[in-house]
This record gives sequence, structure tokens and C-alpha cells, in this order.
Amino acid sequence: MSNERHANRGKKTVAAAGASPIHPHAPWTVADAKAHLSRVLEKARTEGPQIITRNGKQTAVVVGIEEWERKTKRKGTLADFLLASPLRGSDIDLERLTDEPRDIAL
Repeated sequence: MSNERHANRGKKTVAAAGASPIHPHAPWTVADAKAHLSRVLEKARTEGPQIITRNGKQTAVVVGIEEWERKTKRKGTLADFLLASPLRGSDIDLERLTDEPRDIAL
């Protein structure tokens, strides 16, 4: 268990009743995340991304489905993107070479 989580175990916070005694922004160790998966998921849904560490290094982030869908939602088509490009109309020469392929001995 991380030192911060271990030090806060059993302590009450001034937060709403039923709130976790663990600091909301403290990263979860893999062991803590496994042992408290339901809490990790609920915090991801209500408080935002939850960071999971392995050997003291940030390894993964758990996010609520609403945030995931918002972040991965497609914002238009490729055609829309190309039409909105600041390079559109800049007269860039995009002509392809018409050279024949070179001979390669196989």
C-alpha cells in the first residue's frame, strides 16, 4: 500500500458522508486498485481519471465511460479536416514523380 494511502487509512475526511478516506488525487498502486476496484471505478466516474502506478511509476489511467466517449468521439470526417486545413489554397506542389521503378536483382 502506498505511504499516503497507508497513512490515511481509517481517517475521516470532511467530505460527504460515505466518501473515501483516501485523498482523491493520490495515485493507486496496482495492489490497491485490485483490492478496491469498485471504489476506483466509482471515483473515475464521479471525480475524474484515476492513476494507477506500478513500482512507483504511472502505468495506467482509469476513466469513466462518459469521459472516454467524450474524448474518443469523432469530430467530423477526414474530408472536413482537409477542407478546414490552413494549407488549403496555399498552392503546394503535390505532383507525383512519374519515374519508372529501378531494377533490383533478386
